[in-house]
Amino acid sequence: MLSAEVAALLDAASVAPTARAPKAVIVPHAGYRYSGSVAAQVYADLRRWRDQIERVVLLGPVHRVPVRGLALPAAQTWATPLGEVPVDTGALTRLADLAQVVISAAAHAWEHALEVQLPFLQGVLRCFRCVPLAVGDATAAEVAEVVERLWGGSETLIVVSSDLSHGHPYAQARRLDTESVQHILALEAVLDHGHACGATPINGLLLAARRHGLRPELLDYRNSGDTAGDRTRVVGYAALRFVDRDDAAAVH
Repeated sequence: MLSAEVAALLDAASVAPTARAPKAVIVPHAGYRYSGSVAAQVYADLRRWRDQIERVVLLGPVHRVPVRGLALPAAQTWATPLGEVPVDTGALTRLADLAQVVISAAAHAWEHALEVQLPFLQGVLRCFRCVPLAVGDATAAEVAEVVERLWGGSETLIVVSSDLSHGHPYAQARRLDTESVQHILALEAVLDHGHACGATPINGLLLAARRHGLRPELLDYRNSGDTAGDRTRVVGYAALRFVDRDDAAAVH
């Protein structure tokens, strides 16, 4: 049962809490067997902020349907086996004048990168609206402009859904992913799609994070060779959170 699987992954996670809720996170989007335990490292601590976070901005890459810019869905509600999540239509209005934002049902119809995050969010937050953005052919600056429009306050969490390197042998993947994570931790918006399938939304978030003085923290890194066994061709997964620079993690 999906709710039991998500709950088990969250209960197994162990991450030092922060003084305030993170403003943004980067999480992987493979099947839960492969990357669920890594993603849970980000989501578990969000249970402490279940009554504060009311809106989640979801950004992830398109894998099946090309799109120019960032695509919003045509639907006003997303449904999972754990229930329905309303789309924040008010937020969509704030994006209406941006040329890089389009409406595309096709871009979302078969896209998994955003949908796999919803059960985790439903498992840790009490009630929230979402702004799902499938990122296609766009610049990091265009993504950052959208993120700024939706930045909000403590009620808003930004979630970037991305895996890291794909299809390399285990040792090579670890070297490539270490490089990618170091760029993220340095807020260097230089990733390409060889580093991460969600390089564009990650780069956009990094531009905004630098502007707002956020500090990234790596919570977990593994790849499918660690979680599912086969090390001949692996996919990398990282869990990171972005907090205010004066919010040092404190272990309790």
